[in-house]
Amino acid sequence: DYRSIMPTNLYGPGDNFHSENSHVIPALIKRIHEAKEAGSSEVIAWGNGSALREFLYVEDMALASIFIMNLKSEKYLRSTSAMSSHLNIGSGIEYSIEELTQMISSVVGFSGKIVWDETKPDGVSRKLMDVSRVNDLGWSSTVDLYEGLEKSYTWYLNNK
Repeated sequence: DYRSIMPTNLYGPGDNFHSENSHVIPALIKRIHEAKEAGSSEVIAWGNGSALREFLYVEDMALASIFIMNLKSEKYLRSTSAMSSHLNIGSGIEYSIEELTQMISSVVGFSGKIVWDETKPDGVSRKLMDVSRVNDLGWSSTVDLYEGLEKSYTWYLNNK
């Protein structure tokens, strides 16, 4: 018996906050925090901010994994098929990169301007997973994006 799950973009404690090879949330947390600490009046963000993304707090992913592992085989198999043997795990909510940047600025306490560098890529315009099957089984995420960003920023401050 095995279970296959496909997570959306994960973030949270233990994330990679490296300046050159991190994902969007830790990269923005670090960049905005450093701008605040330096007293900068602006932060450069990539693209135009319109790309839409779904995010899931890493502890919600852990809980989803445990939930899926504890399902009776029959119930799991009724929700999957040979051609779709995995369950998507996500929040089911998408945010623009601009909205995300505004939330991170609020969490960090940065009141400066966000300057969009449109010479940098936005990536694909939209990444949203269909999480209806896992929701129908009784699981849904519990940590909203703002709360997860607060927890992530606290972890960053304690571990940078």
